[in-house]
Amino acid sequence: MEVAAMKLSRTQVERKSRALPRLQFEDQQLTSFSGLVLFQALFVRLDFRTRLQQCFGQLQPSRAYGYAIVVFGLVVHILLGYRHLRDSRFYNDDPIVLRLLQLRRLPHVATMSRVLTQITRTMIDQLRHLLRSLVLQRLASLGLRRITLDFDGSVLGTNRWAEGTAVGFNPKKKGQRSYYPLFCTVAQTGQVLDFLFRSGNVHDSHGACEFILACINEIRAALPGVHIEVRMDSAFFSDAIVVPLHRLGVAFTISVPFERFRPLKEIIERRRFWWRVNAAVSYFEPEWKPQSWNRRFRVLVVRTDTPVCAHGPVQLDLFIPFDYSYQFQVVVTNKTISARHVVAFHHGRGAQEAVFAELKSQGQMDYIPTRTLLGNQTYLLAAVLAHNLNRELQMQVSEPQRKTTAKRATLWAFEKLATLRQRLVQRAGRLTRPQGVLTLTVSANPAVREDLLRHLDMLQAAA
Repeated sequence: MEVAAMKLSRTQVERKSRALPRLQFEDQQLTSFSGLVLFQALFVRLDFRTRLQQCFGQLQPSRAYGYAIVVFGLVVHILLGYRHLRDSRFYNDDPIVLRLLQLRRLPHVATMSRVLTQITRTMIDQLRHLLRSLVLQRLASLGLRRITLDFDGSVLGTNRWAEGTAVGFNPKKKGQRSYYPLFCTVAQTGQVLDFLFRSGNVHDSHGACEFILACINEIRAALPGVHIEVRMDSAFFSDAIVVPLHRLGVAFTISVPFERFRPLKEIIERRRFWWRVNAAVSYFEPEWKPQSWNRRFRVLVVRTDTPVCAHGPVQLDLFIPFDYSYQFQVVVTNKTISARHVVAFHHGRGAQEAVFAELKSQGQMDYIPTRTLLGNQTYLLAAVLAHNLNRELQMQVSEPQRKTTAKRATLWAFEKLATLRQRLVQRAGRLTRPQGVLTLTVSANPAVREDLLRHLDMLQAAA
């Protein structure tokens, strides 16, 4: 019978423990990250170390540490939840971390900084190729008929000077220098396929057309016959983007900055009858196109009934009804499905914001470690790789929990990286060799034991 099911007295539960223990520090092969064995199994499954080494060839920035070792260390550093490079000193003697990296000692923070400053553009391109190949490998294994890509930028601010940063639009921290990379994420897996690194003073559409077409061609080369969908906000509304997408047979929905088009605003203001999608959302389809466009595409005007917050003091003893107002959105698309499904599909792009939030809050994406452009780009690549590997680990050990939805939600109900750290990775253990057999001893917590063994069995079975 389990102890939790028994009735216990107060004396069986409480104990007196006022005395502080005497601290003693010894090298006993203790680890704080027993759950890293799961990522070790994943790296073996993906042959990650070898593929990472191929990005740099035999180039060695120093006698002891190569580029691949430093980048691999950055990925593990971020998976463990650390932010600054100097934080590596808190786990530089951890035996599981050292075994995972296949090192006797970790590189010093000065060595890591120096190696990052010596990264070249060719190495960056190879790392981006590795990033794409890992995602495409997962998509190929799923055998999907349709892949949905979301494109959007995200501000990476810094309080110091760094090469390539500039002061751009930042309503939260005005005047802060920043980078503004453009990301391509896959809706079905929540992974980042690739990104375009840019300074912080450029418009969202800067370099976007070439980057978007490159991502589409990359997927079609690896997955011939797959149907590709694209979702973007109003910053990408341009015939230079819309026309090539349509010619390539790519389905798209793009928000329209209708406040810039006076004739369209007048059409919306004069409209009296709206088709209903649900109790709060309605729409109509006007015959409109920008005058500079040679071709007309399907346009949907969406109206959402939204409650407005009351301003001023509120009397709590009185009932204050909600004041409702309309929010408008215009979407251009070449999809031929019903308007209800077009609206749901376009609104699903909000999931990309959740990916950015996790990358910044738990993947340290918004940290700028060096003063060099390529060094900071390498760190961003390590953060994105860590995020994708977290998603890959969860996809390896479980079947998809969802089918394709109208909003193109992820096929898995993913746990955040912070949750995975707390549940599995950050577990104390002792590394020993009883009778010559390498053994990792972990506390006999039933929940941890069940989860660790289930994950490990699934990863080894997949191999």
